[in-house]
Amino acid sequence: VQLQASGGGLVQAGGSLRLSCVASGRTFSRYAMGWFRQAPGKEREFVAAINWSGEATYYADSVKGRFTISRDDAKEATFLQMNMLETEDTAVYYCVSRDPNRWKLTAPDRLDYWGKGTLVTVSS
Repeated sequence: VQLQASGGGLVQAGGSLRLSCVASGRTFSRYAMGWFRQAPGKEREFVAAINWSGEATYYADSVKGRFTISRDDAKEATFLQMNMLETEDTAVYYCVSRDPNRWKLTAPDRLDYWGKGTLVTVSS
């Protein structure tokens, strides 16, 4: 399984970014997808997840109401729309392909597949 995240960059506080993650190597529509992030000197933390059908989503409290996760099975991709960005959102963002029965776990799971991250920097 290969995951390629993109869309990171430098943005001012209050701005928006949209991250994308394209997956390959297994049937995309059968699996949940998620996003984690890791800020300098901090542990990797859960951001958002979407179930295999796209009908259910789950967010960390810190991003609820500002971030939206979605998926496009035809493109084998998941997206993270990030609005009202804050300096605390600065981190490397990672997409993850998840077992459909473990999609809401807020910690990295042994069954997860990870992509290389994309850096998001929010300036004040």
